[in-house]
Amino acid sequence: MNVPRTAAEAGRWSRAALVCLALLIGAPAWAAENAPAPLQGAQLLTALRQGGLIIYFRHTSTDFGQNDDQMTGFEDCARQRNLTDAGRDEARRIGTEIKRLDIPVGDVLASPFCRTMETARLIFGRAESTSDVRGGPARPEDPQRYAALRKLLATSVRPGTDLVIVSHGNPFAAVAGTPYLAEGEAAVVRPLGAQGFVIIARIKKDEWAALGP
Repeated sequence: MNVPRTAAEAGRWSRAALVCLALLIGAPAWAAENAPAPLQGAQLLTALRQGGLIIYFRHTSTDFGQNDDQMTGFEDCARQRNLTDAGRDEARRIGTEIKRLDIPVGDVLASPFCRTMETARLIFGRAESTSDVRGGPARPEDPQRYAALRKLLATSVRPGTDLVIVSHGNPFAAVAGTPYLAEGEAAVVRPLGAQGFVIIARIKKDEWAALGP
């Protein structure tokens, strides 16, 4: 049996495991051959302003010289991987653009880690902490680990508003497949109820300004 010898190899193994998990639990709706073409520009902005969508953010840029191995709890920010100053600036800029674009934001749910809570608060000024958006404590290979997130992405959103989720790259890859969201990148999701969900756009951290004048 081959084992990873470096952190980079371990990361590749982890990503491969997530792809296998996604296949085991069933391909997401957006991966179907008849999935709609991604929305862009004015069309995407119109859809976001109409509401009923979910905007899933991966937290903005972090310090990879830090890790979560020694954390004693979610409130123990000193022993977690945290946002860099650049990451904080990215979040503030995203928040400024979302406000300027007049996108109606309803609930803001965030993974309880410090980097995700801080990203949410810097963008939206508020956040509700919940582990539903990051995956439960089950074994990594357990297909039910991300059941709560999968259900959330398929559930209808209050009319006239968009639900925001601020979480991590791994949970989204587990339920939606790769490519991974980059730090600060968002996926715009349309919930389909029993049929799951469809990704209608991906927005990089520096692309919000281009959605509208």
